[in-house]
Amino acid sequence: MGHEKNSFSESYAKAGVDVTAGYRAVDLMKQYVARTVTAGVMDGIGGFGGLFRLDVKGMESPVLVSGTDGVGTKIKIAFIMDRHNTVGIDCVAMCVNDVICCGAKPQFFLDYIACGKNVPEKIAAIVSGVAEGCVQSGCALVGGETAEHPGLMPDDEYDLAGFTVGLVDEKKILKPDTQKKGDVLIAIASSGVHSNGFSLVRKVFNVNEQNLARHYADLGSTLGECLLTPTRIYVKPVMNLLETVNVKAISHITGGGFYENIPRSLPDGLSARIPRENVQVLPIFDLIAQTGKIPERDMFNTFNMGVGMIVSVAPEDADAAVASLNASGEKAYVLGELVESNEGVIIE
Repeated sequence: MGHEKNSFSESYAKAGVDVTAGYRAVDLMKQYVARTVTAGVMDGIGGFGGLFRLDVKGMESPVLVSGTDGVGTKIKIAFIMDRHNTVGIDCVAMCVNDVICCGAKPQFFLDYIACGKNVPEKIAAIVSGVAEGCVQSGCALVGGETAEHPGLMPDDEYDLAGFTVGLVDEKKILKPDTQKKGDVLIAIASSGVHSNGFSLVRKVFNVNEQNLARHYADLGSTLGECLLTPTRIYVKPVMNLLETVNVKAISHITGGGFYENIPRSLPDGLSARIPRENVQVLPIFDLIAQTGKIPERDMFNTFNMGVGMIVSVAPEDADAAVASLNASGEKAYVLGELVESNEGVIIE
């Protein structure tokens, strides 16, 4: 391209939008986007649409699975800490971790950044995180949008969202209705708070620069560093697991915690029974509960509590599932089982 060298509107710049900043941001982010190129990518960024050729060889009935999400108010932590290269990982994670719940492999990703003022270096830092998330999940960053919105938000703020498209052969779509009484629930550990419940987190800790800089021995880091830890991306371990054992259902534990997310993958008449002592709660959640005097049920109804994903398998497959996930670098363990009940989730 090169047409942008003639693109500059003095009138638009006076209104708060510098179109040339967008071109500079794209130039800076190209190195990060290049890391995500996969075999399906057909063109570079900069056109009106991202071209991607799907590899459907060997599939009888290819099905596209889409997911979209944002980072939520966790982004406020990034503002205060002036650290912008990790929230992109969260954005990708929230999308790709959803689509794998039906057995689909993410193929490509697009991001959308709205900002008060386009600072090319900051935008490139955000996109570097998006690219890292794409690399971790094996999908290509085929495009995106950066929109400068003066007057809609402060100059130093932005919001970030995105979406992904996954692919699965219809016969391999997970079938939660095949779950039975006695099936085993396998927990896959989270990396922390991930990207949910931050409105409550910010209220509990009265988040500001000073509080985020406070070091906690139990966390082994400052509060800010712990809270900004990126959401773990489970794509590769779960894709490997699907080739190893017969997985019946997967739940991504996001906003709404255990009580909202687990029932989404349960058929009528079955509930998840989880012994409280089985849950390997991370120190950050104990700190949130103690500091904010949050009742335990509210904690389990808001946060992942240290469990980022839950996989349902037959009892005879439980050991193999745990072994597969641990071999992939995850921390997996038996969390509970399915029982005949309509309560949804029973933590006791």
